[in-house]
Amino acid sequence: MAAGDHRQGRRIAIVGTGYVADLYMPSLRSFPGFEIVGAWDVDPGRLAAFARHWSVEPTTGFAALSARAPDIVLNLTSPHAHAAVTRAALDAGCHVWSEKPLALDLDEAEALVRHARDSGRHLASAPCSVLGRAAQTAWAAIRDGRIGTPRLVYAELDDDFLPAAPHPRWRSASGAPWPAADEFRTGCTLEHAGYYLSWLMAMFGPVRRIVGGSARLLDPAQTGAGHATPDFASATLHFDAMVARLTCSIVARHDHRLRIFGDNGVLEVDEAWANGAPVRIRRRHVIRRRLINSPFATTVRPAGASHPMVGRRGAASMNFALGVAEMAQAIAAGRPPRLAGDFALHLTELALAMQAGGDHRPRTSFAPIAPMEWDA
Repeated sequence: MAAGDHRQGRRIAIVGTGYVADLYMPSLRSFPGFEIVGAWDVDPGRLAAFARHWSVEPTTGFAALSARAPDIVLNLTSPHAHAAVTRAALDAGCHVWSEKPLALDLDEAEALVRHARDSGRHLASAPCSVLGRAAQTAWAAIRDGRIGTPRLVYAELDDDFLPAAPHPRWRSASGAPWPAADEFRTGCTLEHAGYYLSWLMAMFGPVRRIVGGSARLLDPAQTGAGHATPDFASATLHFDAMVARLTCSIVARHDHRLRIFGDNGVLEVDEAWANGAPVRIRRRHVIRRRLINSPFATTVRPAGASHPMVGRRGAASMNFALGVAEMAQAIAAGRPPRLAGDFALHLTELALAMQAGGDHRPRTSFAPIAPMEWDA
């Protein structure tokens, strides 16, 4: 791969054409120059509907798809298939962007990252919202000392009482049903914890210790899953210089707030799933003999031009292709993608540890990643 060849990394193949693939397509089209060389899914009917809706060429199998020489394979399959599909794509000589988690087992995730490194390929993992405007703006405010020294974080990823939601009626743009069985089987922690774990990792570095608890609170009859995957988890994350508490559930009322408490104030974001969510700073004041947190917050302005925004009806307003675009830029420049390799592996270990509960000292780590250029 020649450094500076901006044609590199632009040929994209899609494996898995279900619900999440329909979220990626408008995001991919928000970036000029991507070429979707084909798609494949084990379900022929689902593949046909996706291909027809998005005018994408379907293929008859993974071998036929990889024969089209994609630069990057988007692994958008069900979580239990992530590891096998990623391994096949690496064996075919492709870089891989995988939906979360990399694998359902840490040993397997480590083997995949090692395989990618030995093959001279990159393996990165969702989520990519850490590259988005809200996360990058919050990170810049922390670096600029807007709240003084950060001491503590409260992060919430509660998705309301999901069994009562009309999820059987949820359909994607090309008609795919929301994958309820996979979501409940995988668990809300592996599915969602990464949205704030990745932000905190970028801002504060590797987690040195994670202590938490998880539980299955819902009856199997309420989810139709018939398994014991936790639907609640809360963990304390010990970084080198600060501590964060992260909670995930599909029981508590919807709450996606992030609050970073510093010596001089509080940084607040209300929604992890919106790239355009405002970032606010709330100062403290002493009035007479009382400490008052200001009822008025200052909105932090982004440092410069932003990435393409993608709207969506429903829970998320995210550009799902931010990570793929950054990976393509990295391939063209001959550098590692920000979210690849050790970063993706550490993220996977933290999510697995959080879902398992207990006292865990991560065996993985990563070097600091750089802010996005528009917010450097």
